[in-house]
Amino acid sequence: MQLETISSISTPVGEGAIAIVRLSGIDALEIAEKLYRGKKPLAEVETHTINYGHVVDPDTEEVIEEVMAAVMRAPKTYTREDIVEINCHGGINTINRILQLTLKYGARMAEPGEFTKRAFLNGRIDLSQAEGVMDFIRAKTTEASKVASGQMQGRLKVYIEGLRQSILNILAQVEVNIDYPEYDDVEEATTAFLMEEAEKVKIEIESLLKSSRQGRIMREGLGTVIVGKPNVGKSSLLNYLIQDNKAIVTEVAGTTRDILEEYVNVNGIPLKLVDTAGIRDTDDIVERIGVERSRQALEAAELILYVLNYNEALTPGDMEILDSIKDENVIIIINKLDLENNLDVGELESKYDFPVVRTSITEGTGVDDLEDKIAELFFGGAVSSADSTYLSNNRHIGLLEQANSAINDAIDSAQMDVPIDIVQIDLVKTWELLGEVIGEDVSEQLIDQLFSQFCLGK
Repeated sequence: MQLETISSISTPVGEGAIAIVRLSGIDALEIAEKLYRGKKPLAEVETHTINYGHVVDPDTEEVIEEVMAAVMRAPKTYTREDIVEINCHGGINTINRILQLTLKYGARMAEPGEFTKRAFLNGRIDLSQAEGVMDFIRAKTTEASKVASGQMQGRLKVYIEGLRQSILNILAQVEVNIDYPEYDDVEEATTAFLMEEAEKVKIEIESLLKSSRQGRIMREGLGTVIVGKPNVGKSSLLNYLIQDNKAIVTEVAGTTRDILEEYVNVNGIPLKLVDTAGIRDTDDIVERIGVERSRQALEAAELILYVLNYNEALTPGDMEILDSIKDENVIIIINKLDLENNLDVGELESKYDFPVVRTSITEGTGVDDLEDKIAELFFGGAVSSADSTYLSNNRHIGLLEQANSAINDAIDSAQMDVPIDIVQIDLVKTWELLGEVIGEDVSEQLIDQLFSQFCLGK
């Protein structure tokens, strides 16, 4: 299949200024040449140049479109194959006609992610870098983009390769012990060396795993639910954070009756924000369903923003909910500071060990403090991805957890004076598991599954 030339639309289908049909493979230039009419044949232009011309239907010589054809010859391309990108005006009919012509004259329709898959199979990138491409496309904040960009550039690959090399160094020392068993002091020295060096690798793996929570938040967003009694400002907070009037805001209690979900960028952290119906006892059957959904959202949330009214005293209902979530990640938001104070804030702070933020959504004050509290709660302060290697991919996390378990087994065995050649088995297993992160010795089925999640044209 890799010998076949593939073609696909690489831009979102619809009306737009520019659209691109991408070809990659041994016959990419030949196929494009059949359709292209310009000052020079594409076979004669310099590599990595963009050339003005027209696409025509070879059967009728009808001019289909005015184009710019980018020519990139192997091996210095995304796929390490010859690539031609035909840039035309964005429009469904035109771009489809050009795509169909490339398929008619020798190309095959690319599968989802096949261009990136070829980059991996041809050795240009490793599997973690390929997955970084997908994360980059799906990133919802600047910080998430930076994390994905670091993975695309091979930051995780370099880290993993360093750990694998450390394990190889340990294995080499173990081989010395196996090859020269007649020296009594060799076994003792090798065991001590193994435990010391394996402990270093273990620390590095555990450090990487600790970053997985932050990395996953960057990648998928932090599941955040806004809860509280009716009319305390939950929907106003949602609207303020997303800078849009998605939620209905009135003085009438119980306006929000269903779950509203939006993504919002808060200080570089993507929040999967859920506005809920106000939690209270009600005879309204529709509102009661909304309240029940609010309680379900509360149980599933990673972060709870509990909104209180500065103008209202704490009620038994508030206390009941706060008691039920005392072990969760909760930030108390005291809203409506512009009104008269009827809330005993001192009692609240003495009873519950939650961060407290004071806001007036109508005046736009206090929300910056909320952003800072979220960063402190989940990132220990400011969110920064500049020099960090974050672990965000569930496949990577699973493999690192297995690798951590394997190297722990090796250390435990060494401490119990298990023969070195038996300890070696767990070290080799650790090395192999780390290799799977970057695509060493992975199954064809796994590769197909991973790249099938990409969009067409990438």
